[in-house]
Amino acid sequence: MTAESFPLTWLYAPGDRPEVVGKALACGADVVLIDLEDAVPPDRKDYARAATAERLTQRQPVPVHVRVNALDGPWLEADLKALTALPGLSGLRLPKVTSPADVVRVAERSAPAEGGTRTEGGTRAEGGTRAEGGAIPLHALLETALGVEQAFAIASAHPDVRGVSLGETDLRADLGVREDAGLDWSRARVVVAARAARLPPPTQSIHPDIRDLEGLAASCARGRALGFLGRAAIHPRQLPVIERAYLPTPQEIATAEEIVRAAARDPGAQALPDGRFIDTAVVAGAQRTLALARRLS
Repeated sequence: MTAESFPLTWLYAPGDRPEVVGKALACGADVVLIDLEDAVPPDRKDYARAATAERLTQRQPVPVHVRVNALDGPWLEADLKALTALPGLSGLRLPKVTSPADVVRVAERSAPAEGGTRTEGGTRAEGGTRAEGGAIPLHALLETALGVEQAFAIASAHPDVRGVSLGETDLRADLGVREDAGLDWSRARVVVAARAARLPPPTQSIHPDIRDLEGLAASCARGRALGFLGRAAIHPRQLPVIERAYLPTPQEIATAEEIVRAAARDPGAQALPDGRFIDTAVVAGAQRTLALARRLS
């Protein structure tokens, strides 16, 4: 497994600041998210799109996804037309998705040219790269109560959907939530929806205070416990905190190795000498832990 197979760090950079995008590409994030939506004011949308298109005419050192403009707004069509055929584009992040129809519409507009192929099956669950000439992976952001209510329908709306996650800043405002725990039901909902649709675990939403690294670490630990995998960031200093939080600990690695060894000796369900029961599901979890641990080598 490579870092691409289990991306843990997704770093946002504003599309109208090419110099910031260049720095983001070199700072160690697994995926760079160029933002054409919230980070770009209306009078700079055209410039941001053109600068992003210019960069993506070439393949990039890490996967690059672009968060396009609002799906019902005036800039989306131009975004898709300018970007979808470019070799440097690894995926599209769709803001404020509220229905399966939103996703299907974008998938149809961004379909590969004649002769291209859609990649389905096992590759649907991979972390975000685009096959040569293949369909563009779509990642749906659920940022409203309606989007959360439609989570599974959105996650399973089209083969090109490769991920769903929450946009918690907008969702918090939509719900009128004051305490962080008020979002836990929505978080659990999107984790279940992703799993039910055979997608990777969702990534956590951004932690908005770039100086609060202790709070970020605690929030990541909470997200990991809820079933998330990795997190979006808005500053490079957040990346090592996120990666540490989501990589397995030495004890977790040792436990996983013990489980895999036991399963190799006896493939059936069994109890370990200390009384722990293991079966196929436990072994699969241990194997994922070891796949993540390979990032440490």
